[in-house]
Amino acid sequence: MLQPQAPETSNSVLERHYEETAHRREKFVRITLADRSMQTVFQPIVDLRTGGTVGAEALARFTAPPFRAPDLWFAEAAELGLGTELEVSALRSALEQLSMLPAGLYLSINASPATIVSPEFRASMAEIPAERVVLELTEHTGVDDYHLFGEAIAEMRSNGLRLAVDDAGAGFSSFRHILNLRPDIIKLDIALTRGIDTDPARRALGSAMLAFGLDAYNASIVAEGIETQSELSTLQGLGCHYGQGYYLGRPAQMSVLPRQLSKPGAIPSPGVRSPLLHSHGTLTPELPELDELEEQAEIARSH
Repeated sequence: MLQPQAPETSNSVLERHYEETAHRREKFVRITLADRSMQTVFQPIVDLRTGGTVGAEALARFTAPPFRAPDLWFAEAAELGLGTELEVSALRSALEQLSMLPAGLYLSINASPATIVSPEFRASMAEIPAERVVLELTEHTGVDDYHLFGEAIAEMRSNGLRLAVDDAGAGFSSFRHILNLRPDIIKLDIALTRGIDTDPARRALGSAMLAFGLDAYNASIVAEGIETQSELSTLQGLGCHYGQGYYLGRPAQMSVLPRQLSKPGAIPSPGVRSPLLHSHGTLTPELPELDELEEQAEIARSH
């Protein structure tokens, strides 16, 4: 005689739903890893004193569904235990194109502390000219052991690798990174840069960060997310020497990046608008698919 099945409890239903959702999430990440449906684009980093391009930051763009911001892809991969694998895949894609970057320019790559101390990261960097690479430590992930982390990159730094702390000013962990790791470059977060021309508090904090980085560590300061002439002029007036953002140059594929690199003289003195800069630093007509992806990601985040 068949025994009647006990009805599922709410907890068991939730557990099954979670397992099915986790399986789907892992499937998306593994498909991306398998078919490398991840595009690498490069955003120019510009000397705000001369207008010349000094480097380019490698940025991942995911072209497969679900359409969402790259940081959500990497965060989800980390939750699933695939964070290092996805990060290393993105790093290798960027490093494979280093030889195409014009001589004299550096390549800036992003990695979390867990990835930086991994054997996979060291293997990826083994044959790379370290003096042409800036390693950006993501601000959102803590460093469990600063001594161990420092040892992991000590040899690469001695060979010319420069260390950058990303998103400075966005959270307390960035200050801990700066104090413990003595970076060569400090990158001001877009939340600090955006509106710095109209917000006295942002200007004061930006000025303090500039003084702190230069006086305490002789570090180069890069302002991220510059989107207007007014923001640019304000940062120049504060003494910020380097910057990046849509106003200076949009992310572009390496095949077209050389056409977007600015030359010395492209950036005006504070308060003087230059039509050359904005038209020279924009690749919207050549890469419409990037804007479409960003719009799709914004729509996904709003739902």
